Amino acid sequence: MKKYISIISVALFAVGVAGCKKNYLDLEVNPNQPSVTTPQFTLAAALENATAITTNDYTEYGVWGGYLTNSGNYTPSTELQQFSFSSSDYPGPDCWDDLYANLSNLNALQTSTQSDASQANFTAIAMIMKAFDFQQLVDNFNNVPYSQAFQPSTILFPKYDKGQDVYNDLVKQLGAAISLIQKNPAAASPGTSDIVYGGDMTKWSKFANTLLLRLIIRQTNIISTANAQSALSPTATVGYIDASSEADAQPGYANSAGKISPFYANMGFLETGNQSANNSFFRANAVDTDIMHQLKDPRAPYIWTLVPASATDAKLVVQGNVLGSKSNLSNTYVSAVGPGLLKSPTQAQPVFTSYESYFLQAEAVARGYIAGNAATLYNDGINASFAYLGLTAAQATAYEKTAAVAYPTGGTVDAQVKAIIYQKYIALALMFNNESYAEFRRTGYPVLPQNPASQDGAAVSQTLPRRLPYPLSEVTNNDTNLLGEGTINVFTSKVFWDTKQ
Repeated sequence: MKKYISIISVALFAVGVAGCKKNYLDLEVNPNQPSVTTPQFTLAAALENATAITTNDYTEYGVWGGYLTNSGNYTPSTELQQFSFSSSDYPGPDCWDDLYANLSNLNALQTSTQSDASQANFTAIAMIMKAFDFQQLVDNFNNVPYSQAFQPSTILFPKYDKGQDVYNDLVKQLGAAISLIQKNPAAASPGTSDIVYGGDMTKWSKFANTLLLRLIIRQTNIISTANAQSALSPTATVGYIDASSEADAQPGYANSAGKISPFYANMGFLETGNQSANNSFFRANAVDTDIMHQLKDPRAPYIWTLVPASATDAKLVVQGNVLGSKSNLSNTYVSAVGPGLLKSPTQAQPVFTSYESYFLQAEAVARGYIAGNAATLYNDGINASFAYLGLTAAQATAYEKTAAVAYPTGGTVDAQVKAIIYQKYIALALMFNNESYAEFRRTGYPVLPQNPASQDGAAVSQTLPRRLPYPLSEVTNNDTNLLGEGTINVFTSKVFWDTKQ
């Protein structure tokens, strides 16, 4: 099972953790005898771990956000559908401990290379990926140890920094990473140790700039247009992730134990061909399938499998269950994860997709943060999602022209944002549950056709969790600083940018 590592112990090259399974790129460590490793190996392992965390640690958000629920074949998880989780339950300990463990790898990489200009590219990637991981921590927990983290020789109990302050510094760090790349064109290439871009630092600059854009867009409820423009303009010429610079991890996934592509292993099948536990337990949620049916979305049988409509109707359909319902259908009649997402055990694992980038840019244009054509970028996002799933450009174009989907060029900003977030919701399904759930909290979209709050009569709330409780490892090891955060209520305590509802 998981190896739980507290913040006070993750200053070394940490154990790689990814969804309860050991990985062939893991960095194994005796805390009393730190390993000696190369920048190349540290980078490869940290990138793979970051990929696996994003893929494996947020299944619960997939349930609460309307993508997943259990089938009638299984006794449901009471913690999951009754929202009765605590500091010792998922998903808090999973993502907290996994992210800080991986951040220690990245911090060690940055520290060991930052004084050597020839290693500037390793330093820059470490800085970028630290921002990638720390954003997730803030989005899940709000205030987190940041400025005093990774200093066990001098600070055993790091203070909690405000989520807004962490975000502000992450913006600066991303700008600094882009500048570092630009100022050191002769620095050594990470080569094959960079399992995302193979050492292409122009693409890493676009990744950093797109992540910076995500940080600004996440703050739309609290940031002024002028401040957003000011934050984004210094790196405007760098550009953003597009179809030619999509970030996909490929360390050499193979159909053998510990080497299968993370999403495929988590939500698909094992090397034996048998279903993974999650593939068998989780099935489509009617929230997502209903939205897709209403939009007549041709991606539905690619995101989900086709199943018989009922025991008396053999027509093949995409259909889902309702969270907490006592009348949920068995696996035979409820869609599982589909072939457009479960391609093969060796499939590259998306880290930051072009479709998310296009939707981020479309919203930024709609809000006046950057220049561009919002309608074109919106359609580019849909096109990229169709392409990833295996549909044709002609299918995407036809879909974009339907009345329910066409970009509302002459509409209000809110109408435009609503259209963008609906399409982002569909495109991010299952692989990026954390991003989709954060966007739902930020915008209130999609307006779900049925309340995803559980129909279980024993549910402790009929509203969705807004954040996660701090994990037991912090309660145990950093209690003095944790007490300063006050009482956390997962249904009413919010991340700093969550002011919409």
